[in-house]
Amino acid sequence: MFVRDRMSSPAVTVRADKSFQDALKLMRDRQFRRLPVVDKKGRLEGIVSERDLLYAAPSSATSLSIWEVQYLLANLHIKEIMTKEVITTTPDTPVEHAARLMATHKIGGLPVVDGRREVVGVITETDIFQTFVEMFASDHPGVRLTLNVPDGKGVLLELCKAIFSLGGSIVSVGSFDGHLPNERGLVVKVRDVNGGRLVSTLDALGEHVVDARDV
Repeated sequence: MFVRDRMSSPAVTVRADKSFQDALKLMRDRQFRRLPVVDKKGRLEGIVSERDLLYAAPSSATSLSIWEVQYLLANLHIKEIMTKEVITTTPDTPVEHAARLMATHKIGGLPVVDGRREVVGVITETDIFQTFVEMFASDHPGVRLTLNVPDGKGVLLELCKAIFSLGGSIVSVGSFDGHLPNERGLVVKVRDVNGGRLVSTLDALGEHVVDARDV
């Protein structure tokens, strides 16, 4: 799964010479929290977020009149507010790499650019969450297993054989770091099998079932 499969496209963008009010209205109308800033050719110049706009706006405690505030905001341009050093991704980037970029830099979205640095889309934390939901087959009923297994070859093969021997089929598999260096955690969703029989079979194979539930 790649960024191109999950990004919003075409991207909604804004020009650097637009006003604060233009960007704020666009965000509110389209329910976005960030906008890539582009030049006349659609090439990325920066990014502006809802937080940037809130920081730039006068405080509610200001002594300025409403007319003075409106004048200031009308003359405040995006180029004065935007972040110029932008973390980006590309359409061909694996979606998990984009997620790692967001987590590492604590940002909620990435402009997606092509080889000419033209903005072709945007991928956000919401897109990543939806991917996570689908990968774990949250919309499909079944038995959800959490296991601690040795970090070695052939473990998943033996697990699959045990499930198939009971007539079950695997809907999804996820792996995560275990509590010990030589251990892995697995989350497996299985359908068409009795949960009790499955746990008994896996226990007999020496697999450590941490949790089993019908979902």
